[in-house]
Amino acid sequence: MELIQNWLVGLGVQEDLALYLTNLIVIVGISVLCIAANFLTKKVVLKVLTFYIHNNRFKWDNYLLQRKVFHKLSHVVPALIIFYFSFMFPAYQSWIEKGILLYMIIVGLQVMNAFLDAVHDIYSAFEISKARPIRGYLQVMKIFIFIIGGILLISNLIGESPLILLSGIGALSAVMMLVFKDSILGLVAGVQLTSNDMVRVGDWIEMPKYGADGEIIDISLNTVKIQNWDKTITTIPTYTLISDSFKNWRGMSAAGGRRMKRSVFVDTSSIVMCSPEMLEKFKSIQYLRDYIVDREREIEQFHIENHIDRSCRVNGRAMTNIGVFRTYIQLYLEQHPKIHQGMTCMVRQLQPVDTGLPLELYAFTNDVNWAVYEGVQADIFDHLFAVAPEFGLRIFQNPTGYDMQSMLRKEQGERSLA
Repeated sequence: MELIQNWLVGLGVQEDLALYLTNLIVIVGISVLCIAANFLTKKVVLKVLTFYIHNNRFKWDNYLLQRKVFHKLSHVVPALIIFYFSFMFPAYQSWIEKGILLYMIIVGLQVMNAFLDAVHDIYSAFEISKARPIRGYLQVMKIFIFIIGGILLISNLIGESPLILLSGIGALSAVMMLVFKDSILGLVAGVQLTSNDMVRVGDWIEMPKYGADGEIIDISLNTVKIQNWDKTITTIPTYTLISDSFKNWRGMSAAGGRRMKRSVFVDTSSIVMCSPEMLEKFKSIQYLRDYIVDREREIEQFHIENHIDRSCRVNGRAMTNIGVFRTYIQLYLEQHPKIHQGMTCMVRQLQPVDTGLPLELYAFTNDVNWAVYEGVQADIFDHLFAVAPEFGLRIFQNPTGYDMQSMLRKEQGERSLA
């Protein structure tokens, strides 16, 4: 600066004016140097780095580039130049250095924030991220980093040691506990959820209390986002998954079978013992032919061995139309291509009720997709409702207007004949 000032004085410029011009020239020179360094960093260094990242075999560095970690880091270069030349302005050196330190702390916080986001993106690319999400932990790290950054900013502004501010935080612990209550609860809940493998991103859960019934799309420190089947989004606090009960359907998806548990209600007045004519008719049904033959042989052998008098149909053993129908359903399910044969498959009678005798189908489809499951279940019951009359059975139904009209027409027909 003395060299420039002496040169200006030698040109005939007054000393006071030469001092101001010297400062102006130095400021312009430093500004030009910062602009050139910034241009060189962003247009040359970052482009070369981007080209290398896009053309290497690693994938993790692409996430750093997408989150602009290197772009944010490049802002440090002009600050370092200004900091290095701050000695040229001794009257303002301390203020310049303080301002540069504040700026670099802010840039450092932005770089750390972007870096942690990139770490989450890198981790999310692995399958384990669904079972062990780390977003909550990264958010806790961000909180601590920003707290430390805020302490450094304040200590730099007031010119005191950060340890003095840290010593005063103990008095504010109660306030901090109140402010960060949800974050602390969320952190504890996140650790428990992860360690016990209770939920994962992509799990289907039900929480009727909060109107949640769908897939988890995001697990963060404070909230869990659930996309319901009607495409609405339900957001619940993370710690409610620990404090309240919920149903997780992951086991069903992992097992590869979805339970079908539904009943056919049979009118009990249509249940009868099978006549020889009915048995001959049932033998024409493919699934029942061998069963009927074996069953007749078994019953006949029982009657001979126990000297049963069959002049009365009540004596001994006999097949009933509902028993044959139940066996038909069992065999039908065992041959169905959409029923999981490695899981429980049975047809059972339940306690008779005022709507008839329930025949419950308890089986699992081998496709857990909701639409496929509903289609398979509907096809099976469509078939059963249609074939029940072939066994002399009536499916129970409360009287409808059509039933009343049929009864009225029948009564009018009988009167006309009388």
